[in-house]
Amino acid sequence: MNRYSSLVLCAALAGLAGCGTLPRSSAPQRGEPFTRATPTEVASSPTLRRLVNEAALLQPLAQTDLTRRFLDATNALPRIAPRTVYVNEMTREYFSPAARNALPEPRRSQLAETQLDEFRYYFTKYGSPLAYIRALEFATDQNFRDVAGKRILDFGYGSIGHLRLLASLGAQVTGVDTDSYLAALYTDSADTGTVPPAASASRRSRGSIALVQGHWPKDANVVEQVGHGYDLILSKNTLKRGYVKPERKVDDKRQLVDLRVSDQVFLAAIYNTLAPGGKLVIYNLHPRPATAREKYKPLADGRSPFSREQFAKAGLRVVAFDTEDHAAVRRMGRLLKWDQNEKGETIDDLESNLFALATVVIRPAQ
Repeated sequence: MNRYSSLVLCAALAGLAGCGTLPRSSAPQRGEPFTRATPTEVASSPTLRRLVNEAALLQPLAQTDLTRRFLDATNALPRIAPRTVYVNEMTREYFSPAARNALPEPRRSQLAETQLDEFRYYFTKYGSPLAYIRALEFATDQNFRDVAGKRILDFGYGSIGHLRLLASLGAQVTGVDTDSYLAALYTDSADTGTVPPAASASRRSRGSIALVQGHWPKDANVVEQVGHGYDLILSKNTLKRGYVKPERKVDDKRQLVDLRVSDQVFLAAIYNTLAPGGKLVIYNLHPRPATAREKYKPLADGRSPFSREQFAKAGLRVVAFDTEDHAAVRRMGRLLKWDQNEKGETIDDLESNLFALATVVIRPAQ
């Protein structure tokens, strides 16, 4: 999704400050398969150490075996060498080196070279990938207790960290997004394909990652790449009513999500992409909504953009609709220090400025 200006709260609270670049000698070189970081490498990597520490802090929140294994899988994450990308500072469009070289000279001259380090690889612009544990809790039921062998689609995936964790547990994971930042960052051949199993995986089966760039389900080639037969579709902080159907005028369209298709077409694509018995989980964090006198904040309306009636008309059974998850997400936010700055000073009251809503629908088994 075109979300350069979205998730301001989550980015700020997660403390998106760079953790320094990695020495290339201790990280895999481009084109080489990723291997699990050794304990020594984890200790020497601020980013991996932070993820492992965050996982330990969040363990008391993990209510299922799936989310506990998801957190434990941080120990299997690989070291990442810095990536060179190019950005147009005016349009905020990003290019990989190959994409930059394919541009005509006048456009190449408008681009600035920049480095994205290991921290950006795992956290990008949207905060800790471990925040997905709440969405996974809503996905878990008696028919979905393990991701090994499951097909998972993340609509508006935002970063590769949680995808890699799920793949290390044996899932076949596909992320789809339109953000050029992601397309420029995740260009190494080892970013996708099979992923070695984590020690916490229930089985030794290898999962995989596929990344798709483009508008789903508007673009036929994107629909073909994504495919169908998914056991779970996740969408976290993308399918918000404020983004898709803002209640007031928004001048900066980069704050919105344009699905480019009607609600009917989008929900039909959800139905057709899910396997029978598969489910869609929409999980949205948001700050305090604006009052009538304040400037409208699209990201602050975390309700589902689709109604119960629309889901039902598309053949999808509603299990939960805009279910409040405020207490759990605030506890998670405090553990991740979303209420503090880099100095440890409290800068936000999560009780009054952090909320979460979850919607779960299922394609009935046939």
